Amino acid sequence: MKISTINKKEIDKFSQIAEEWWNPVGKFKPLHKFNPIRISYIKNNIIKNLNLKNKNSPLENIKILDIGCGGGLLSEPMSRLGAKVVGIDASEKNIKVAKLHAEKNNLDIKYFCASPENFKEFTEFDVILNMEIIEHVEDVEFFLKSCSKLLKNKGIMFVATLNKTLKSYLFAIVGAEYLLKWLPIGTHDWEKFVKPDDLQKILEKNNFQLEQLDGMKFNLLKDEWSLSRDKSINYIAKFVKN
Repeated sequence: MKISTINKKEIDKFSQIAEEWWNPVGKFKPLHKFNPIRISYIKNNIIKNLNLKNKNSPLENIKILDIGCGGGLLSEPMSRLGAKVVGIDASEKNIKVAKLHAEKNNLDIKYFCASPENFKEFTEFDVILNMEIIEHVEDVEFFLKSCSKLLKNKGIMFVATLNKTLKSYLFAIVGAEYLLKWLPIGTHDWEKFVKPDDLQKILEKNNFQLEQLDGMKFNLLKDEWSLSRDKSINYIAKFVKN
């Protein structure tokens, strides 16, 4: 049995560019572009599922665990929406960047250098975010099983990742890394991409039910991301634990 989901090569890769996290035109520029659609998707689905009514602080007191939080690009907006946010990441450099940025912005976010299987400080979250992380872990099944133990019954898990298709190889690796230079070469390994059906099967084994599955596409003319029926490259899913 695997005792760790940490892929040291992947962690080292992101640790080397950790200081770039909050530079909107730096190496994480694609994630900055990605963030608005991710935030609205997560927020709207949490409000809908949990029947929340507070318009000023829509996610008030919702306990969110942001796994693979990086420098805090999603943790901070969730905190501003009223959630009680904990972020974990296997890179110490990422966590240092995230802590510093949260302190500068007076945000009460708890960050820990950890992976889900060795994270013991908190349990029973309302929501878990696995955004652009499962394609970088060592063992997807063990990773998701470890995540499920941290989520309360009826809790929501969001997963955003890349489909394993020829189109995703051409666009996400050849296009985004080699031609357009949106991402550093080597950011993604196509062999680690996960098909939606495979993701669903893994999570069903861990008592999750798929509630929503959407594709995401980038509009070059508008320079923005939007939801799409096309799941052949990027997709985002909402699962509920039963």
